[in-house]
Amino acid sequence: MQHPTIAHRIIELQNNDLALRDRLAKEGRLSEGYDEEMRDLHIYHATILYEIIKEIGFPTIEKVGKKANEAAWLVIQHSIDLPSFMKRCASLLKEAVDAKQADAAHWAYLTDRIAVFEDKPQVFGTQFDWDENGQLSPNPIEDEANLNERRKSVGIPNTIEEKTESIRFHARYNNLTPPKDFMKRKQEMEEWKKSVGWIF
Repeated sequence: MQHPTIAHRIIELQNNDLALRDRLAKEGRLSEGYDEEMRDLHIYHATILYEIIKEIGFPTIEKVGKKANEAAWLVIQHSIDLPSFMKRCASLLKEAVDAKQADAAHWAYLTDRIAVFEDKPQVFGTQFDWDENGQLSPNPIEDEANLNERRKSVGIPNTIEEKTESIRFHARYNNLTPPKDFMKRKQEMEEWKKSVGWIF
């Protein structure tokens, strides 16, 4: 590892993120849109990571170790108010994956998240949301027939069927509930995408 101090800082960002998520989940603040406290933290973390990338380049496994490389991906994955940053990081992450310096599954998750925000079908079936029946279901997927093969090709261990079952179990176990007004939430989501520049 070339940058242990930076590695520690990136892991700290991840831990802060997860701690806030746990607290908001316990307070029941995760089902009704993007919580403002979480949004502020995500933007703050992305700003710190942006400075780190300017200083050392993308935080690859060689530079910061596997744990911090994964933590950096989580920060990027949550920087949803910053489309340009997220897309730039997806490109850098792909370069790191090609150089065997990052996890291909992380790139798949990030690629899918960007596609969903841009109202495009996802490729690897990693992104889920509440559907009109109050169930967590995968967002639209391109070429669904070959999906499980693609998941396997990037190291995602489970099939889409297994993942759907697991994610629904997790939601029940953690008392996560669907939004009270599905159509209102959907409309708010579209308005948010436009407001930050995912769609025009």
